[in-house]
Amino acid sequence: MKLLMIVVEESCKHEVEVILKRAGVTGFTEIPKAAGMGTTGPRLGSAAFPKTSALVLTLLEEGEVARVSDAVRAECPAAGRVHMIAWGAEPL
Repeated sequence: MKLLMIVVEESCKHEVEVILKRAGVTGFTEIPKAAGMGTTGPRLGSAAFPKTSALVLTLLEEGEVARVSDAVRAECPAAGRVHMIAWGAEPL
């Protein structure tokens, strides 16, 4: 199993949900309004830096990670601003 974490602009999280469903992903967890600093600059949800990100987490079979991440990259309107990382995960 792999845990895929997708970090995307808050305004694009719905599109990521649609892409995941279309790719056959049956479950995910979303953490909206994530604040922090990254390659796109500060996203603090404040008056000075009003934007935020969303984190989307899903567990996939190892062979599904490339297919799903490729779909997100190809279909997401924020393609250049979506970041993904996968970790090995062993359900307990």
